[in-house]
Amino acid sequence: MDVSTTPVAERIARVLAGQRISANAGGDAESAGDRVDSAWRDYLPDALAVLRTLREPDRTMAAAGDPAIWERMVLAAIEESKPERVVL
Repeated sequence: MDVSTTPVAERIARVLAGQRISANAGGDAESAGDRVDSAWRDYLPDALAVLRTLREPDRTMAAAGDPAIWERMVLAAIEESKPERVVL
């Protein structure tokens, strides 16, 4: 199985940005790569909302695997996407 080196929250945010920016989706930019690269962080809150929704697998997903493992994986992705805190 392939494992991505890009955090899942970033991947979701990039998809959402591309969907809104690219002419191949709902946007107007014919070449959207650079715009997506600069805008994806703006879609990170939406990506986190998607991940929070996915914490609980549906019946089909639960039947295909271990729901507890799934929840831990999604929670880890949410935790990874939190901004670092600097304590002074």
